[in-house]
Amino acid sequence: MGKSDDQVVEEFNEYVNMSASDLENWLKTEESESSGWGDEGGESVGHESGRKITDILKRNPKKDPSKYTDEDKEHMRKVASYCKRHLAQEGKLKDSKSKEELQQTKAYRSLKNWGHDLLA
Repeated sequence: MGKSDDQVVEEFNEYVNMSASDLENWLKTEESESSGWGDEGGESVGHESGRKITDILKRNPKKDPSKYTDEDKEHMRKVASYCKRHLAQEGKLKDSKSKEELQQTKAYRSLKNWGHDLLA
């Protein structure tokens, strides 16, 4: 049995530590658009996810659990799963790299597309 919707919402709000405007501004950068994988010449999976996260954050700024749609919760589940998995793999980077070095890593940029700023 998977996680309950309440758990998913809680984890999403824990992992997504960027505001809608911060994430929106990040998604406009070349670093954001060039990180992650996707169709050749198309938008990366993480970049598309970032746009969906921005939309979720803007539509429900108070993070009221009753205001999320089933589609929101489905995407929030993906985001929480992605962040959890990648933070388990990449979390140690903060211990071994300077802030500047960290910002150059694929892991940093990819997680940021998914709404998580390792340096926040």
